[in-house]
Amino acid sequence: MFKVAAQWNNGSVKTIGIDCRFARTQSGLGRYTRSIVTELLNRKDPLEYVLFVRCEQEAWLQGIDHCRLHIADYAHYSLAEQLLFPGAIRDSGIDLLFSPHFNVPLLCPVPFVATIHDLILHRHPGDASFLKRMAYRMQMACTIKRAKAILAVSSFTALEIGGVYGPPALRKCQRTGEGVENVFHPASIASVAAVRTRYGLQRPFFLYVGSGKKHKNVQFLIDAFTKADLHEKNLVLVMQSCPPSLPAGVMHLPAVSDEDLPALYSAAECFTTASLYEGFCLPVAEALSCGCPVIAMNATAAPETAKGQAMLLNTDSEAWTRAFKSPPMRPVHYSRPSWQDAAAKTAEVLLTV
Repeated sequence: MFKVAAQWNNGSVKTIGIDCRFARTQSGLGRYTRSIVTELLNRKDPLEYVLFVRCEQEAWLQGIDHCRLHIADYAHYSLAEQLLFPGAIRDSGIDLLFSPHFNVPLLCPVPFVATIHDLILHRHPGDASFLKRMAYRMQMACTIKRAKAILAVSSFTALEIGGVYGPPALRKCQRTGEGVENVFHPASIASVAAVRTRYGLQRPFFLYVGSGKKHKNVQFLIDAFTKADLHEKNLVLVMQSCPPSLPAGVMHLPAVSDEDLPALYSAAECFTTASLYEGFCLPVAEALSCGCPVIAMNATAAPETAKGQAMLLNTDSEAWTRAFKSPPMRPVHYSRPSWQDAAAKTAEVLLTV
């Protein structure tokens, strides 16, 4: 049964708009948006929702109901986002905007709540141009200053925000977390065998899933594995691009389907990531949820996400080489973070700001 919609003092229903423009993308932000929106709608909270989407025919919208769609076909980080999206927000009649990312239009006409996943361009700007870095910092500062509340995906991210933008920003932060989809659990023997055959994984293997961005530190991982000299094992890198020449024993899988990923985690001897910066580190949570042991960098959000169930190392190549030689073993006892819990914490903020 539906709850009676929350009302303002004048008797009108409180309406929340959600920026869902990222939802159709195969990105971390896309997954976060789809998952958190789906669970918010499933909760049947005393709120009405308007979803701002690029197109009404997006696949993820199949089965989505109890909401209103509003077309906002404006590219992210574009001039149209800044100049035209505010008009769409105003025309929708919402009372509050929830943005699953920090890119809220500078002239947003209504109060808003925004999720901040990390401060990556503050810490690891990589090859970003000076102009991009300045635009990023201006946008981030404006969002943090004007937001009614900031949803941080980890305590680490909340502390980062407070460290860079001061105590007033930290006081706005609410740790809402992320979740792991229910499909991430130890796979059956048959599923593991099938995925091994499909991707040619005959030997025991260590697994990395992620991007090749500089802060992910993939070359460090390759070097430590190579130094371990494990002729009977492989290091499998699931990433779109990788170094042009890989040493013996290192395999590259440019793409693995979402359906195969839980079985791949389950098949691996160990998941490894030497990433230097993470706001949450979802692959660690996914791997542990599949019963796969984890070796990770003892830095940023990885320890928080691992909840004491990973081998955590510093930036010592010898320690990583030793870990490849003597990795952590099963069983893994991990309490999987849920999107339902993340949505519950998010809804509490949306109801009270």
